[in-house]
Amino acid sequence: MFTRYVALGDSFTEGVGDVDDARPNGVRGWADRVAEVLSDSSPGFGYANLALRGRTLEPILAEQLAPAVAMRPDLVTIYAGANDVLRPYVDLDDLVARYDEGVAALASTGAHILVWTAFDPGQAPVLRAMRGRFATYNELVREMADERGATVVDFWRMREYRDPRLWDTDRLHLSPLGHARMAEAVLDALGVDHGLVREALEPLPEVPRREAREATIAWVRGFAVPWVGRRLRGTSSGDGMSPRRPYLEPL
Repeated sequence: MFTRYVALGDSFTEGVGDVDDARPNGVRGWADRVAEVLSDSSPGFGYANLALRGRTLEPILAEQLAPAVAMRPDLVTIYAGANDVLRPYVDLDDLVARYDEGVAALASTGAHILVWTAFDPGQAPVLRAMRGRFATYNELVREMADERGATVVDFWRMREYRDPRLWDTDRLHLSPLGHARMAEAVLDALGVDHGLVREALEPLPEVPRREAREATIAWVRGFAVPWVGRRLRGTSSGDGMSPRRPYLEPL
């Protein structure tokens, strides 16, 4: 059983979209949920979460890799690269080669490594134009995981995430329900028994085309344009923030 869990990455792992004002950075997320289950059956369990919103691969490797290795974890989860794929230009082969170097360093500790593919944006307005790029990135990540003996949570194939209720209003981050479902997926991939109860969802009513179009326009103005603006300015939503759990500590 795992006793020293370190989570690395960007907003996905930090927990953005799952608001909890009582926790550091005001979020909970799937990683906290996973840690809570692991803690229940592991005396002396410690958990660190170094992830920060907006981080691309290079800052993740530069800021989070060395501290994670120093903690001598026996479980590491890392989700990185998706923010890079969303940029106007990216060399996917070089990106995943650098990712692989980071995963190799983490694996050298003897820790069990878990990674993800990126979600399929085929049904997402605006982002669907990048579907081919994401598919290529995902295949390179699967190859990397095979070579490093890492566990993969194949987000691309998780069709339940086509349900908008699993996403925050910004359509870029998971909702509390989405984080809860992701925690289940992670624990299942690790072969860890858990008692997480899945909330049943009623079928969604059909949305009139005009209403859907107006909602998309509002999303582009309210979220997509500001996001693109930050990328063009070289700024990040995580600038000035610190990791939620920078040290390996009990829950």
